[in-house]
Amino acid sequence: MRARARVNMAFPAFSLSALIALTLLAASVQSNYMYDEEDPFQPVTSDETVAVGGTVTLTCHVAESDNSSLQWSNTAQQTLYFGEKRALRDNRIQLHKSTPTELSITISDVQLSDDGEYTCSIFTMPVRTARATVTVLGVPGKPVITGFEDAVPEGGSVTLTCSSTGSKPPAELHWYRGAEKLKGGPNVVESNHIEPTYTVTSELKLSVTRDDNNAMIACAVDHPSISNGDKRTEQPLSVLFSPSVKIMPENDLPREGEKFYLQCVGYGNPEPTSFTWQKKDGELPPQVKADGAFLRFEALNKSDNGAYLCQADNGIGLGDGYYTLHVQDPTAMSTSSVDHAVIGGVVAVIVFIMLCLLIVFGRYLIRHKGTYLTHEAKGSDDAPDADTAIINAEGGHSGAEDKKEYFI
Repeated sequence: MRARARVNMAFPAFSLSALIALTLLAASVQSNYMYDEEDPFQPVTSDETVAVGGTVTLTCHVAESDNSSLQWSNTAQQTLYFGEKRALRDNRIQLHKSTPTELSITISDVQLSDDGEYTCSIFTMPVRTARATVTVLGVPGKPVITGFEDAVPEGGSVTLTCSSTGSKPPAELHWYRGAEKLKGGPNVVESNHIEPTYTVTSELKLSVTRDDNNAMIACAVDHPSISNGDKRTEQPLSVLFSPSVKIMPENDLPREGEKFYLQCVGYGNPEPTSFTWQKKDGELPPQVKADGAFLRFEALNKSDNGAYLCQADNGIGLGDGYYTLHVQDPTAMSTSSVDHAVIGGVVAVIVFIMLCLLIVFGRYLIRHKGTYLTHEAKGSDDAPDADTAIINAEGGHSGAEDKKEYFI
């Protein structure tokens, strides 16, 4: 009896294990059946990427239909469309196409909250599903550059900071000076607490020279949601430097007895406002007047010859310029005037020669044209009738004299 009882107790245990194994096997078979790529009723979808504010289209299709309805559900498993029927009241979601083998919907004005996994289902036996991941890109804001508040002295350095917020995934920042790409510091990424986006920051350290004054320093954003150059900020760099000076004469031919001036031109940042004139190895002549950036000569004299110095001051430093004055005789002519006279004479000779050639060539053409016309009419003047004239014109008579007519 005890042995029989043990046999009876073991049998139910064996049946339960077998039942569990069969259940797992069936589930495995069903799972493989549901996702078999050759299943004509298996829905097919594709992942989509869209930027915030854009429109995305979700398409689900099957190879064959048994008149079962297709359905789209959102990330919260809320039904959006069941066939042609709208299930969720969201005007951003619209039906694009509905057939027995396809269901397409559009979502406009996409937001970051729309990011996630969407499900397409077909209610066959068993129910088949497919998933599509919608990746929403956060559009980065226009970069902001700080550090330009104060001008930088020549030979100094400046640290600029560029930041852009709102990107997803994190954007990349790049620095430029004009068209030249600069190497900035690494991008620093911080998560935003309000929404799933990022703020990216980069620093640029520059040692500046006077050549960098007014150079355009730019920070550009690189992100898959925008085209290159769409998000770019640039500002001019201000560098303080002492002036460089050049003295410009009123003309290249200062002649004795005439009025004349020298102008002191200074280039610096800021522009020079104070000018000091001196004559090398002596004082300024009495008739010469310093007038700010100008040195004015009321009447040039040979005694004004010499080197003149202008010193410009812009508050950052001093700059010097020199000019050597050579006063010419009153009758002196400028080199440019002589050159113009020579060029004019050469042109006149060439024109005269061409006119002579044209006259000779014209007379030659007229004379040869008259000879040709007289030969053509030879033999027809003395002919008694038309037939003889034709014969004489074609062959002529052996004893006939050629008549020639010349035009002079």
